[in-house]
Amino acid sequence: MRIDGQTSAPPAGYHLVRGWPRLPQGYVLGQVSGVTVDSHNHVFVFHRTARSSRIPPKLDGTIPDATVLCFDGDTGALVAQWGAGEFRLPHGITADRENNLWITEREWHQVFKYSHEGKLLLTLGERGVLASDGRHFGGPSGVAVARDGSIYVSDGYDNSRVAKFSSSGEFLFDWGKKGSGPGEFDLVHAVALDAQGRVYVADRGNARIQVFTPEGKFITEWKSPALGRPWAVAIGSDGYAYVVDGGDQKLSPPDRSHILKVDLTGKILDQWSSYGNYDGQIYWGHDIAVGRDGAVYVGDILGQRVQKFMPGP
Repeated sequence: MRIDGQTSAPPAGYHLVRGWPRLPQGYVLGQVSGVTVDSHNHVFVFHRTARSSRIPPKLDGTIPDATVLCFDGDTGALVAQWGAGEFRLPHGITADRENNLWITEREWHQVFKYSHEGKLLLTLGERGVLASDGRHFGGPSGVAVARDGSIYVSDGYDNSRVAKFSSSGEFLFDWGKKGSGPGEFDLVHAVALDAQGRVYVADRGNARIQVFTPEGKFITEWKSPALGRPWAVAIGSDGYAYVVDGGDQKLSPPDRSHILKVDLTGKILDQWSSYGNYDGQIYWGHDIAVGRDGAVYVGDILGQRVQKFMPGP
């Protein structure tokens, strides 16, 4: 079944929280590739730092500055930072139910589990080895963690699949291949789970969200001009999906860069933002996260920032 969400563009029910986050004097964010919120309302930002573009393009060239920043969700104050010298090309970050952080390293083809404080707990994949089996990845983009601790990895830049692992990191199964049909992918860019364990995949190259059972059986897809080209999807505690349509712009004129609130049948309930660098606009929205208080956070790659939006006028 295909669901084409449409919207009459009602007044947006979200507003930008100006002045969030509060960066230290003189501090500049790099490309913000990932954002997530834990149960303490700590917002973790995964970025490539202002100096990352000058790192030599080789396997052991790491970013010398802290790549993981932790902000207070309410005040925007910087609480902690870590990850200096640990990553080459940061991509995704996800907080699980125990407030551990799952990080994807796109260039090294690896997935890492860290404690809330930045202690490495588990590594999946072999550094620099690209393959599509139970021990390797090919440009992994994101992670979603189920209630039982099992792990879904969107393995999507070089591979075209979703891989599932046990809570201890044992490979269970995978699904997907390159293509545009049901269960096929063209750049698997993000993965999220709802309360029933259904799997939502941002199939970026195919401009759609695909929905699967926990076992990887295709259920439906969301695809429409209104939805655009989803780069990331998150399921809020309110039971709605939040999608950022963030990139692959036409050269002229740019006609996308929306944030959307979608019910789990694919119906668009609200949308806001537009293309640009002004406050509240998105240049290349790369990731999205939702706090328990309803706050929506969007990480912007080319805009080099993270923005916070709250419900209400």
